Amino acid sequence: MAQRYPQDNYINLGPLTARYWQRGDKGSPVILIHGLGASADIWMHNVDALARRHRVYVPDVVGFGKTDKPDTEYTAALFSTFISDFMRALNIEQPTLIGNSLGGGIALQYALLYPERVDKLVLVDSAGFGFDAPISLRLVSLPIVGELLTRPGRFEAYFYFRHAVHDPAVLTREFVDTYQEIHSLPGNQEALLKVIRSVLSFRGGKTEMLGPVMNNLHRITNPTLILWGKHDRVLPLKHAAVGKEKIPNAELYVFDDCGHMPQYERPDEFNRVVEEFLSE
Repeated sequence: MAQRYPQDNYINLGPLTARYWQRGDKGSPVILIHGLGASADIWMHNVDALARRHRVYVPDVVGFGKTDKPDTEYTAALFSTFISDFMRALNIEQPTLIGNSLGGGIALQYALLYPERVDKLVLVDSAGFGFDAPISLRLVSLPIVGELLTRPGRFEAYFYFRHAVHDPAVLTREFVDTYQEIHSLPGNQEALLKVIRSVLSFRGGKTEMLGPVMNNLHRITNPTLILWGKHDRVLPLKHAAVGKEKIPNAELYVFDDCGHMPQYERPDEFNRVVEEFLSE
């Protein structure tokens, strides 16, 4: 059966036009923040489940999906400004931020800058806990090689997400078609390369991007749930242990037989665990 997607909405955030999904009309607000090379669509199995008790907002972050992709440097400040502008435009106050991979890093950065504007954090196989990065992404950071590896196409879309799941069977034809279309949008490849090269070099994560977050994890005061796939080949499980150790009173939950995107690969279990945390 084809996946039913929420309706696309668009909103002006200063010079940017951003695409987002919105579901639910009661309960506390929740913002879902996707990772590198993804979009709102990566939360397709979670939006309706969480919207039963919460107001759920799912943007395509600046530079990704169907949101504008400005010709600029993709810095931590740019992403934090995007989240601030998105919250202000939709009158979202003190949401729980749920971020996967790069989205988790964005959530961490935002909570460090504006702890009073955030209720809780759910960090899903999150950036910000270490400098390790897979060879596939480190290669993309190289000139010319990166351009070749990120050419839009159906095989390339499958290959990109194959490293992010434990069971490749979850990458359905519809999923691959969706991301072939998204990765083929004008400016997508250029923006993706800019983001990757701002975060990574061939040696791994860049200190100037990750250091300010990693060095201040002890300052996170928001209730925090760290979720991780046991078989994550993008960001290793040892990063979860760092987050659990450094963030005061953080909880950790590990998904068996799961890779880098438990919200997509193990959605029922993910939705249950997140809902329990939100209702505490």
